[in-house]
Amino acid sequence: MIHSVTLQVSPEDDADEQRLKNAVAAHLAVSPETIVAVKKRKRSIDARSRTVKIHLQAEVYIDETPAQSDYRIQTKDVSSSRSVLIAGAGPAGLFAALRLIEAGLKPIILERGKDVKARRRDLAAINREHIVNPDSNYCFGEGGAGTYSDGKLYTRSTKRGDVQKILELLVAHGASEGILVEAHPHIGTNKLPHIIVAIRERILNAGGEIHFNTRIVDFILHRQRFQGVITADGREFSGTELILATGHSARDIFTLLAQKKIRIEAKPFAMGLRIEHPQSLIDTMQYRSSPRNPLLPAAPYSWVEQVSGRGVFSFCMCPGGIIAPCATAEGEIVTNGWSPSKRNNPFANSGVVVAIELADLHFNAEYGALAGLRFQQELERMAFQAGGGTQTAPAQRLVDFTRNILSQNLPQTSYQPGIVSAPLHELLPPLIGRSLQEAFLALSKKMKPYFTNEAVLHGVESRTSSPVRIPRNPVTLEHPDIQGLYPCAEGAGFAGGIVSAAIDGQKCAEAIAKKWM
Repeated sequence: MIHSVTLQVSPEDDADEQRLKNAVAAHLAVSPETIVAVKKRKRSIDARSRTVKIHLQAEVYIDETPAQSDYRIQTKDVSSSRSVLIAGAGPAGLFAALRLIEAGLKPIILERGKDVKARRRDLAAINREHIVNPDSNYCFGEGGAGTYSDGKLYTRSTKRGDVQKILELLVAHGASEGILVEAHPHIGTNKLPHIIVAIRERILNAGGEIHFNTRIVDFILHRQRFQGVITADGREFSGTELILATGHSARDIFTLLAQKKIRIEAKPFAMGLRIEHPQSLIDTMQYRSSPRNPLLPAAPYSWVEQVSGRGVFSFCMCPGGIIAPCATAEGEIVTNGWSPSKRNNPFANSGVVVAIELADLHFNAEYGALAGLRFQQELERMAFQAGGGTQTAPAQRLVDFTRNILSQNLPQTSYQPGIVSAPLHELLPPLIGRSLQEAFLALSKKMKPYFTNEAVLHGVESRTSSPVRIPRNPVTLEHPDIQGLYPCAEGAGFAGGIVSAAIDGQKCAEAIAKKWM
């Protein structure tokens, strides 16, 4: 007999199999000896009261043994099948390739960056030597931006597609089954590269192709139909379909589209700073106890404030995390954050950003659809100059920032290139700086431990999402003006994060498959 139950248990009950059976038995009014297994289906932490509880949805097997889960995938040989070009080996591109193979089509992925192993050397170079490789960095390379910046899987995009299928595909390629259960699943930067390699091997073993160090520099078009691409090394790749999944930082692709007069649009986005606190302070604030119960994970947080009708909010919060330098060109500073799977770093960091609306970009109107992109660049170049012309980031203590005071000293940071004291309150455009100041002052009354000079602001957080949208037909998913061009995921303005990008990649692959099935 199988019972579905919903209940709250202590962290100690949740962590111990027998204690959990006893708690479930009491809930069902049965003997613990009759319970063969408790299969958790959903798990979340409820820290709203002083006593932290674990909220569980589970299936309880009474006098019955559960079947073993099987996530194995049967792969077709598509080496001789019709081919489809994919620009970008991020989650959208990789999951599009998996879906094409499932449909009997051959994916050919063109990735400007390197494979995950070779990519590590370029990450070390930007952290230690402040050298930015414009084709291989935290944003570009196999696996995309998510590979080395965290692997968060939480998404609100459940209406866009089958989230469960994406998570099960990740499990099939080596992720823990825990991601199917947790309310806010997370893989971790230390584990995600191995999963990406497994996906690559599946694509190659099925007869697909992946070309690294292959940057697209031109599109071949004939009478508004896609015909192929030209790469930086002079090669041509022919095809009648291209899934354009190049990510939100591929500024050269946006520029190329504009130059070829392929329709693109400016869209709202957000920019600001990245804040870092001691993780112990966030744990105390969220769990109301110190030190944290070792059975509980490093505590996250999120917040939203309205400042004069404008949204100001936390973004991509990384418990037990590290701030990373995510520039994609020399002369700019971009910060982002990531966490290892155990989230055991002594710091917590998060983006703190301000919504930028299209009306705010009037001063860059001459750039048309690229107005937001230019605004991003201006902020990133300002940070680079304020940091001394290296990847050293300009920084300021939180309370000092709100009081317009230059910080006389700065605490330790996880940001490896280092930080230097700078008057961010003066350097940021008022639209961003003043909005952040007002939001922090409002938070000082609601989240008092958060508002402290132990917290340090790092400049700048500017790549929250694409400032450009590439339009597409809502039914065929093709660009409305170019037959065979499929704008996809974050870079096209249709996704945000690993899971939603993967879903969008699969949707584009399905749209192409329908044409040829």
